[in-house]
Formats: sequence, structure tokens, C-alpha cells
Amino acid sequence: MGPEEIIAAYRLERHPEGGWFREVHRSSLLLGKIPGYPGARTAFTAIHYLLTRGDFSAFHRLRSEEAWIHLAGDPLELVLMGREIQRITLGPVEQGGVPVAVVPSGDLQSARSSGDYTLSACIVSPGFEFADFTMPSRDELLREYPEQRELILEFTR
Repeated sequence: MGPEEIIAAYRLERHPEGGWFREVHRSSLLLGKIPGYPGARTAFTAIHYLLTRGDFSAFHRLRSEEAWIHLAGDPLELVLMGREIQRITLGPVEQGGVPVAVVPSGDLQSARSSGDYTLSACIVSPGFEFADFTMPSRDELLREYPEQRELILEFTR
């Protein structure tokens, strides 16, 4: 199955950060008011997320932690910019990857497929809300991280 068939079969839609997604689960368990969050949150959410050749997930931050799980396709390059820069290969161990990677709360993250496509599952806890998502502009990131110019130009639009 190729990217077009995956988009159709999984009923994926474009994501604001790039790539294709569909929420597949939103926990019915409410956590209530959590310090640092503007309101009650669900325990967790899960999406299918697809990146195809030439596309990327632009740098963004989540207030929650996010676990990426490789499901199919080529390994994924996951780039984290927090206290340090991390480049993680998400994919089969036999291809030099790790099957699961966790992005700490508040770290900038971006990603791209190393080949034709990568299908992942992303689990966010506390559950994802667009109110907890920020995607700084290229100019904002260049001001905040001037020493990371090339990386920022590579993963912003």
C-alpha cells in the first residue's frame, strides 16, 4: 500500500504542521483541571500520522508529552529542540531505528520521512487540544535559537 492508498484507507486529512492525520481515539476519562493547562483535559488522545516524501512536520510545541510509534513505511527523522538538539530515527530496529520515541512537554519537535512515506501513531497525554499546540514562525525561532539557523530553515515554512 502506498501513501495515496493509506490516505484513503485511513481517511486522513491535512494537518496544519504538515503531513496527514486522523484522530483515532479520545479518552473518555477526564483528568479535570491540571496545573499549567487552561482547562480540563482527557487522559490521552491517539492519531494516525503520515508523512510523505518531500513533506515535513514543521517545528511546533505541545504542552503535553507525545509518544511517536512507528507503524509502517520508511524510518522517520524526529528532531527535538529543547535543552539540547536530538535527532531520533523512529523505525524498525534492524534499520537503525527505535520503535517508540517520546517528546517531552514543551520541547520543539519536527519530523520527516527518510523515504517515500512513514506512518506513525502519536499518543498525547494529557490529551491533545489545539489550545495546547503552538507553531512558532520561522522568524520567532530564528530570534530564539539563532545558532540553529540551518535546522530552523529546514523545518519551517
